[in-house]
Amino acid sequence: MWRLKVADGGDDPYIYSTNNFVGRQTWEFDPHYGTPEERAEVEAARENYWKNRFQVRPSSDLLWRMQFLKEKRFKQTIRQVKVENEGEITYETATTAMRRAAHFFSALQASDGHWPGENAGPLFLLPPLVMCLYITGHLEAVFPKEYRKEILRFTYCHQNKDGGWGLHVEGQSNMYCTVLNYICMRILGEGPDGGKENACSQGRKWILDHGGAVSIPTWGKAWLLCSKRCHNKRDVLDNVIEYVVTCFRTLIKEYLAYLIGQDAIQCPQSFGSFPLFFLYNQAKMWCFFRLVYMPMSYLYGKRFVAPINPLILQLREEIHTQPYNKIIWRKVRHLCAKEDLYFPRLIIQDLVWDSIYIFTEPFLTRWPFNKLRERALETTMKHIHYEDETSRYINMASVEKVLCMLACWVEDPNGDYFKKHLARLPDYIWIGEDGIKKQTVGSQLWDTSLGLEALLACKLTDEIGHTLMKGHDYIKKSQVRDNPSGDFRSMYRHISKGSWTFSDRDQGWQVSDCTAEGLKCCLLLSVMPPEIVGGKIEPERLYDAINVLLSLQSKNGGMSAWEPAGNSRWLELLNPSEMFEDVFIEQQYVECTASAIDAVILFKKLHPGHRKQEIENFIRKAVQYMEDIQLPDGSWYGNWGICFTYATWFALRGFAAAGKTYHNCLAVYKAAGFFTEITAR
Repeated sequence: MWRLKVADGGDDPYIYSTNNFVGRQTWEFDPHYGTPEERAEVEAARENYWKNRFQVRPSSDLLWRMQFLKEKRFKQTIRQVKVENEGEITYETATTAMRRAAHFFSALQASDGHWPGENAGPLFLLPPLVMCLYITGHLEAVFPKEYRKEILRFTYCHQNKDGGWGLHVEGQSNMYCTVLNYICMRILGEGPDGGKENACSQGRKWILDHGGAVSIPTWGKAWLLCSKRCHNKRDVLDNVIEYVVTCFRTLIKEYLAYLIGQDAIQCPQSFGSFPLFFLYNQAKMWCFFRLVYMPMSYLYGKRFVAPINPLILQLREEIHTQPYNKIIWRKVRHLCAKEDLYFPRLIIQDLVWDSIYIFTEPFLTRWPFNKLRERALETTMKHIHYEDETSRYINMASVEKVLCMLACWVEDPNGDYFKKHLARLPDYIWIGEDGIKKQTVGSQLWDTSLGLEALLACKLTDEIGHTLMKGHDYIKKSQVRDNPSGDFRSMYRHISKGSWTFSDRDQGWQVSDCTAEGLKCCLLLSVMPPEIVGGKIEPERLYDAINVLLSLQSKNGGMSAWEPAGNSRWLELLNPSEMFEDVFIEQQYVECTASAIDAVILFKKLHPGHRKQEIENFIRKAVQYMEDIQLPDGSWYGNWGICFTYATWFALRGFAAAGKTYHNCLAVYKAAGFFTEITAR
């Protein structure tokens, strides 16, 4: 039976922590854990999910809830209240329901003070990990039998009725996720016609009916090309061309940043930091974007392909509409299935990428110019190792985690870098009644801070004081205490001292709204009795948090998420990814802006003398930004939640903190109209 472990680093010598693993959540399979009745309850939850998978796609996180409630022997003692149709909702009824919910929620708190939970949904995260472990020969060691069983369960549960898989659990089928999940099933031992309810044959039919795997988008081509092996000169040429266009167009820095050479242009040792190709300087890229393509460019530069084996040969024949050796790769290099084509590239982009290949590859593969590539690869790995070390090998998020891990293995299959990556894989694994899934990254801090704010709003301190104290302790221990190591600005990193991350402190990546919510929790708890909620955080640490927030405000008043924004929007035209839009540069977000307003105003009230003028300017500009970007119907476009409803709720929260109301602010008046309209539909 599976069980969740909290704040546990295990005995792996290749894992380390900055705060004794506070916030870490990992799953393990224990064949002796649980009673027969408890195991039957888990199986019933799985069966219920399977029967209703097309009606309710997300799981309900039942496994860890069952575990925690049983381990704590939680018994709900507050009576349940129900309000019939047209019934009156009284103050007493609402208070009773609130108390009941608060006590139940408190019982789900982990021993270190955080609330565990799933942050998954995308269906393109787990298959690349399976492929990477298969390539490196570590699949069975990392994923023993019970793990592989649950991975397959998840894959079956989220196959659409048409046989394909979507970009996420609610998504319509596309080529990218269907090919990756099909390959994942085959690697895990399913035959061409195997899988629950003919999952493999259905998936293969969807692929072939929609043009075959040659129309998989760029990210998918990069993974497929890792499994190719060339048999003749023509095959070599075609594979190189395809791989070049796949990786080279998505990260021109690996070629161009060193085409001239750093010494000749007198720039720092970095990617693309020179005038000729300034548009693709990685300092201008969104951090997630550049950290994905950095290891991808390394794999291209090393011409990496996995060893050939019978399964690879079978897959070649199964996922293409014509014999593999008949495919002319240069004719399909720009092909992308219409189901995946969310952001069509300009024709000029394809012409540029092809021209670069034609005119540079003959030089960069021969002496002395191949020395430039060697130097580029060395610097690329320097950046990869820096990201790995500063994030304790958790990395910023799931996609780049696997690519960085594979790059480290290619560099040295027996090296410590790769072993440290393996030690942090459990941080990404989550198990629900629908099986094993891979998280985007943990959401421990975000979930805990909002949960604490909700409990504080209940005003039940006398009843849940211990819960508040544990949560407060977790928030304090999760604050990032230092900037990234060394000369972090030369590695294109921003300050992080005083921030909070989305997940846990070890991950290390500052996030503006997480910093705001963590700060707000500390401020709210600082005015409460310390004997109930614990000692308040030191003022200097609050000042550090404010410093991070002020640094992330753009000229237009909006807040970016990870790093300062400010690059021209037209640079998005250079986005090489067909599946995603607005991913090339960092931007401003209404959700982050509203969270920051709320926290900074509370800080100003409790610490009125600290950077007074800067904070007043910050608030004024942030409020103006939210007013400026409101849509005509009164809503705001959201980036991090259920779009318009989520973003509008955050915006109204920010306006309320700033003293804006229905009566004195047109933006609030219009937002109220938006909510009234959508609830009346």
